[in-house]
Amino acid sequence: GSDDIIAGNVSKYTVLPAGYCGQPKKGHLLFDACFESGNLGRVDHITEFEYDLFIRPDTCNPRFRVWFNFTVENVKESQ
Repeated sequence: GSDDIIAGNVSKYTVLPAGYCGQPKKGHLLFDACFESGNLGRVDHITEFEYDLFIRPDTCNPRFRVWFNFTVENVKESQ
């Protein structure tokens, strides 16, 4: 569930639609937070244009999630 503890960062994670098999196509987003200050812990695909992103808590104060830092690649025009 959404209350699960997120331990690490997403690392070059390509989000594919449910039931899709094969190589990622343009528009299948690739998320990455595996770099210093990256803090994206999980990505859930909702629709082609909607994703739920789960940000890891701040290192020095786990009660807060006041910033986010990650990259997104492989987007298509107007996405």
